[in-house]
Amino acid sequence: MSAVALYRRSLGNFLDTMRIVRRRFAVRPARYPEIAWSVWALAWVLLAAAVFLSLDSAAGRMRGQWTPGFVHFTDFFTDFGLGGWYLIPAALCLVAANLTDWRRLSRQTRLLVYNWTSFAFLVFCAVGLSGLAVNLLKYGIGRARPVYFNDFGVLSLHPFAMDARFAGFPSGHATTMGAVFGILLLLFPKRWPIALAVTACIASTRVFVGAHYPSDTVAGFGLGLAFAIVTGLVFARLGFIFRRPSSTRPMPKRTFRLLRSSGAKSRISAARRNGEHLTADHP
Repeated sequence: MSAVALYRRSLGNFLDTMRIVRRRFAVRPARYPEIAWSVWALAWVLLAAAVFLSLDSAAGRMRGQWTPGFVHFTDFFTDFGLGGWYLIPAALCLVAANLTDWRRLSRQTRLLVYNWTSFAFLVFCAVGLSGLAVNLLKYGIGRARPVYFNDFGVLSLHPFAMDARFAGFPSGHATTMGAVFGILLLLFPKRWPIALAVTACIASTRVFVGAHYPSDTVAGFGLGLAFAIVTGLVFARLGFIFRRPSSTRPMPKRTFRLLRSSGAKSRISAARRNGEHLTADHP
């Protein structure tokens, strides 16, 4: 395929997507569930303040005193809090979807590609937007990292210093893990304790490697979670992944699957055994 044809397909898919988004925003009223945002925000602030008062000074004194083996262990897992682990695959998936000729796909394959595209867009928005927000906050606040605990104490602010050494609050890695937890909470609500345990442990590694105070990670985790929930609510209004919520959170549609269903495989196997020919269903 020529570059011109590929460009036209890419542009056409993008314009089609924008038309769908605009149309759904126009015909679907902004009806969101009543979430007590002020209560949750207050709880988040109070928790961060309690952690600041009770743990930050101890973490500053403990910096550099952890055993080398434990630090090496946490240093390995802390990298999973980098946004690139989630943004790069999501971006590649979106690029591939943008270059796909959707009209040549069967109905089942089209639904599968649509679900993966929506999922990638959810990850890209939740992780990406929260990442932008946390960087604006951390450089605007300018809290010194624990490496300067002995020089400045637990609370030293250097607003807009534009120096990574004074970009401690909130933690960017913890924000990413909070967004990941929010996505998993929305998609797999019954598995939230496992998701919380894993993501919170990864976020906490920022303390043990000496990059952040505990309150930095609590604040970042809550920020990422909030962005994921808001993104899910907007997606529910658009009908992407989630159905319109009747409770306090969006619920995944029954048609949202990232793997082919066993029922579809059984149908295809039965058709092959009977010598039937399954034709692609084009729009």
